[in-house]
Amino acid sequence: MKKIEAIIKPFKLQDVKDALNALGIQGMTVTEVKGFGRQKGHTEIYRGSEYTVDFLPKVKIETILPDTQVQAAVEAIIKAAKTGKIGDGKVFVSTIDEAWRIRTDERGDSAV
Repeated sequence: MKKIEAIIKPFKLQDVKDALNALGIQGMTVTEVKGFGRQKGHTEIYRGSEYTVDFLPKVKIETILPDTQVQAAVEAIIKAAKTGKIGDGKVFVSTIDEAWRIRTDERGDSAV
């Protein structure tokens, strides 16, 4: 099993969700986050004063998948989230050793 974490622009969330649903992937956790990478924020003017917005709003999507679905899911996320502009985000894949479904005590791939 693998965990996919994707940090994307908030307005791309529905596109990514639709792309994953088209692959039959339904379970995911979505968190509103703030951060920056190479983009390093931007400056804005508020009530006549200029200030720097260091942390930009992003959305973090997390899903756990069997190894056989990971490549297709990553490709779908990248295709759906890409705008071609700075700040499009990142995708991380990590290994999950074990998973349990609390309600039924299922383990492994059947628990996700």
